[in-house]
Amino acid sequence: MKIVILGINYAPEPVGIAVYTSGVAEAFAAAGYDVTVVTAQPYYPDWRIADGYRSRRIKRRVENGVKVVRVPLYVPRNPSGARRIAHHASFAAAAWAAMRGSIAEGRPDLILAIAPSLLSIPVARRAARRAGCPLWVHLQDFEVDAAEATGLIPAGSRAARLAHATERRLLAQADRITTISPQMCRRLAAKGVAPDRIGELRNWAEIDAIEPLDRPSLFRREWQVGDRHVALYSGNIANKQGIEIVIEAARLLRDRDDLLFVICGQGPNRERLAAMSRELDNVQLHDLQPREALGELLGLATVHLLPQISEAADLVLPSKMANMLASGRPIAATAAPGTGIADEVAGCGLVSPPGDAVALAESIRTLLDDPDQCAALGRAARQRAIERWSRPMILEQFVAQARAMTNK
Repeated sequence: MKIVILGINYAPEPVGIAVYTSGVAEAFAAAGYDVTVVTAQPYYPDWRIADGYRSRRIKRRVENGVKVVRVPLYVPRNPSGARRIAHHASFAAAAWAAMRGSIAEGRPDLILAIAPSLLSIPVARRAARRAGCPLWVHLQDFEVDAAEATGLIPAGSRAARLAHATERRLLAQADRITTISPQMCRRLAAKGVAPDRIGELRNWAEIDAIEPLDRPSLFRREWQVGDRHVALYSGNIANKQGIEIVIEAARLLRDRDDLLFVICGQGPNRERLAAMSRELDNVQLHDLQPREALGELLGLATVHLLPQISEAADLVLPSKMANMLASGRPIAATAAPGTGIADEVAGCGLVSPPGDAVALAESIRTLLDDPDQCAALGRAARQRAIERWSRPMILEQFVAQARAMTNK
């Protein structure tokens, strides 16, 4: 069976959607399938094309058994609403030539489009029609809703209405749509997608690579943490995370000399966050760490921080959460009751209202001052990761979905 995957993010990007698209492609290849990935030059989360990948030409190579075709694209330094549209449009325009070439090399049995980017779905649909094969869309994020929630496009505006109408037309082109949480499945149905075309396929946790540390993390010495508790945020620093609340909580807990807030990440809001925390001696900012150091990094935490703004609820289930759970540490999250984050964290941490820094600070204080509860929630987090977020189990579900769509 030949599968062509179209997705803007792919390895070696260290975080976000790239990790999961790469894992799925390699799982298909391990199952014996002929897999081609049409993707962009790596740029995320720095919003800068990585060294060694800058080119105006399409580049092809085989990576871990997968044929990877990289196309050039426009990458804005400041990804505003209009610039993001131009960014995704440039990828879609460049991807068509690569998709056409992949079809010419042999008719695919299945085309899988990863969204974001929605704007690349017409390219995938056109390629699927030319090949006479089904189109499967895997939705990692509700781009239009997220753009409204974070103010990139005004909610209820003409531009927003046009964007939602475009989204409906694009989603209607798929033969099958999967997404990463029950709440996102329900949102797809609310957008008019027929329930029999919707399925849930989660992102996974690196359960084998990330295990609860039974010793101090190596980062304690490297970053001069000492024996202080650590409230850790690691991941993208962007609008929908609402990570500014972490700085507010650090300010509220500044009197605790046994607590350090550590933020590891890159993204468009990094400079603003650094400015907000400049006068706080209980906050450290660090760059994202290599994936091979992820276990050590997550093991640094006494408690993980998972903020999200209320407007972004259930637009995406943060992929970082699965690995937080796998590390065996409790989570202090900000989420409304009934949302995906609140449901997943229940019994594995504490949940406070979005935007309420006082409540988040109190959650952190409660966990630090009750070590027995903290340890129990951490053990429950690890068990939940094993039960719900196992990489082999989830990747087998992807392979089974491909078989079901092709009868192969």
